Amino acid sequence: MRILIVGSGGREHALAWKIAQSPLVRDLWCAPGNPGMARVAKLLPVRADDVEALAAEARRLSVDLVVVGPEAPLVLGLADRLAKDGIAVFGPSAAAAEIEGSKAFAKDVMLAAGIPTAAHGTFRELDPAIAFARARFGRVVVKADGLAAGKGVVVAGSLDEAERAIRDMLVGHVHGAAGATVVIEERLEGREASVIALTDGERVRLLPSAQDHKRVGDADTGPNTGGMGAFSPAPQVTPEVAREVEERVLLPAIRELARRGRPFRGALYAGLMLTPEGLRVLEFNARLGDPETQPILMRLRGDLVPALLAAARGDLSRVSVDVDPRPAVGIVLAAEGYPARPVMGDVLAGLDGPFEEGVQVFHAGTGLAPDGGVVSTGGRVLTACALGDDLAAARTRAYAALARIRLRGGHYRRDIGVH
Repeated sequence: MRILIVGSGGREHALAWKIAQSPLVRDLWCAPGNPGMARVAKLLPVRADDVEALAAEARRLSVDLVVVGPEAPLVLGLADRLAKDGIAVFGPSAAAAEIEGSKAFAKDVMLAAGIPTAAHGTFRELDPAIAFARARFGRVVVKADGLAAGKGVVVAGSLDEAERAIRDMLVGHVHGAAGATVVIEERLEGREASVIALTDGERVRLLPSAQDHKRVGDADTGPNTGGMGAFSPAPQVTPEVAREVEERVLLPAIRELARRGRPFRGALYAGLMLTPEGLRVLEFNARLGDPETQPILMRLRGDLVPALLAAARGDLSRVSVDVDPRPAVGIVLAAEGYPARPVMGDVLAGLDGPFEEGVQVFHAGTGLAPDGGVVSTGGRVLTACALGDDLAAARTRAYAALARIRLRGGHYRRDIGVH
């Protein structure tokens, strides 16, 4: 097969690493990719959000399957464009991807499908939005409706913080059009977890659960980020909880989207809060998570390509997921100044290890310098991942790998995997 992966982050490098192991694959390309992905695939200088250029490259290369990593090209209709050319694509149509592209739409789907979620309201005007927050004494989460590169969510700790977030989005337009509508929901207490499923529009196949660490500092302090690390499995997602997520969350969402004429094929991500009152859905994403994908794929045994192709073609009936029982931990190395103002262009050293078996370093925000060295080009620079006989062993091995890598001003959390 000839496969094209769209994206350039740690999630896409993990996909490239896993897909390259398949005996079914003859040629593998990544657009635009990164230096880590260049070790297992050929890179194409095409932006991940350039739908027409990606479709043209897929036609030129006679690609059999396109695997879309990030959400932006899905919301822009890349899957629809490829389908017109008869190219199989792992990723939903723009209509189905609206479940991530609009938080208001996602809440509407949840209500229609009877999916448990937080009490919430959707607002375009300032005064009603502030009144909703005041009625809950500021203990709310304020979310920009549209895509905001992982920065459109404020978990308010006070009424002042809630009002400031609402004003910033609706009046200050800090997220542009993405924040022209806001969803405000009650702040839930409990344990967070991520459950991602492959789906063909009718069936689902659950991947191993994971838990993400969103805040930049140890002990969940500081601002939210795109994710500072993750581990799998999430201990709170027992087999019983996983069944509940499948039956009460994922399948109802898939069926509701299909009922609306928006069949979803790809990876559906459910961000969950396990509260004392039961399971609640925080969000849906229309793709694999980042950084959760990195430790999840470390745990998947066997060939991933048949499952991706089956989902794209609409028939997962013969697909099962084989999981390594050992846990995996992934730790993000971030650039100086991340998440507010990441410093870029610094040289990375120690990327070649040597690393033990069961340890991988996935590039994210990296690029090549004129001298051929690797430099930082983004806020989240890479993810060091490791399997271990238990969670403590996996953590130790991942941190040992990270200790070999040097980046001026680079920082990472010291408590990833401590739950």
